[in-house]
Amino acid sequence: MWRVLRGRQFENSKFRRQEPIGQYIVDFVSLDRQLIIEIDGGQHNQKVEIEKDEIRTKWLEKKGFKVIRFWNNDVLLNIEGVGIRIYEAINSNK
Repeated sequence: MWRVLRGRQFENSKFRRQEPIGQYIVDFVSLDRQLIIEIDGGQHNQKVEIEKDEIRTKWLEKKGFKVIRFWNNDVLLNIEGVGIRIYEAINSNK
């Protein structure tokens, strides 16, 4: 995923990886676009993790961020589709 995000490939947006925001460490963030990208493994499909992710997302959204999530499999098997969603998210924040 980092290969796709680095180097300002999406509308000249700078992304950082493993960035602390409050009490959380997000997978990827563009601070100038206020966009967070989270990549989730299978453990995030368990009830407890779903609830934690919802709390985390709501907190980040209250801080002004838009959060989009992808499954690991999406990143591995459909990186083009992931890229399209990221591009759309960036352009919806303009």
